[in-house]
Order: sequence, then C-alpha cells, then structure tokens
Amino acid sequence: MDFRNYDRMDPHLLVGLVNTALRNHCDSFEDFCRTHDLDPAELIERLKSADYHYQAEQNQFR
Repeated sequence: MDFRNYDRMDPHLLVGLVNTALRNHCDSFEDFCRTHDLDPAELIERLKSADYHYQAEQNQFR
C-alpha cells in the first residue's frame, strides 16, 4: 500500500489501514514511518484531527 497520499484520505479509513499495517508488518510506529518514508509528526496530527491517538502498548491508533 502506498501511504504517501495519506493527507487526502478519509482519516477513518486511514486509521484502519495504518492499524492493519502496524499489526501485520511493523514492530512499531517508528518502523511503519521509516518503511513508508513518512513524517511521524504529520501522520500523528492527521489522525489526531479525527481523535485517534497512538497507543504504543498496543501498537495501534485508537
């Protein structure tokens, strides 16, 4: 999946795609961002705008 255009995606769809990638392919959020060459702060802000927050203990946004 190409996440480079995440800023144009519906955040409720985006959170599901990110959480699926985190669960199936990445050990951490940092690993996810490195793998997809994303700015972690920008992605966090995008998801925060829809009231999703990263939970490191569960390695997912809720």
